[in-house]
Amino acid sequence: MGRMPWSSNATFLAEVRCGDDMLRAVYKPLRGERPLWDFPSGLYRREVAAWRLSELLGWGIVPETVARPDAPLGEGSLQRFVDADFEQHYFTLYDEPANHDALRRICAYDLVANNADRKSGHCLRTPADGRIWGIDNGLCFSTHAHVRTVIWEFGGEPVPGEILADVAGLDVGDAFDGLLDDDEVEAVLDRADTLVAEGVFPVADAYGRAYPWPLV
Repeated sequence: MGRMPWSSNATFLAEVRCGDDMLRAVYKPLRGERPLWDFPSGLYRREVAAWRLSELLGWGIVPETVARPDAPLGEGSLQRFVDADFEQHYFTLYDEPANHDALRRICAYDLVANNADRKSGHCLRTPADGRIWGIDNGLCFSTHAHVRTVIWEFGGEPVPGEILADVAGLDVGDAFDGLLDDDEVEAVLDRADTLVAEGVFPVADAYGRAYPWPLV
């Protein structure tokens, strides 16, 4: 349908059809990715892995995402388009205390996934149900300490028990086969173990690269 604005990589709004059924999706083709020094090519696979991690944890943070080898511009990921209130983002959502539990869960998710690019605009709320989603997760799963996020307001707080229980029960099985390297999968489990053992949201390192740019 057209190219999505403000994306560093080629990102398209698409229609997905099966018979009379249709939904909109965000399409990220491999051939539209810009090379990065700290991530290998194939970021679309990390988008799929991010959805699978969200499902394994039972949190439903990431919209449904699949890999398609036969999409119009070649292999890439398709993610269900979230029809959100695009005037809202993390900073405005945080202003409402009723959203804090959902945002804490996204914070914990990003720690396990090692999200290197959680901008404010990557947190979307759907008006119909008030649900908060985390999108644009291609820069995740590095084996190096890479967390860059705008969600630091919970630093120093104990992680809620129900979140810790879900993380402690994480069993990835073969969910990441063909998406992540073995050492990246092992790092996911190590970060999950660390979060459970420490039981506290970390505080931003004032001298490190804790925040993404731009913030929104």
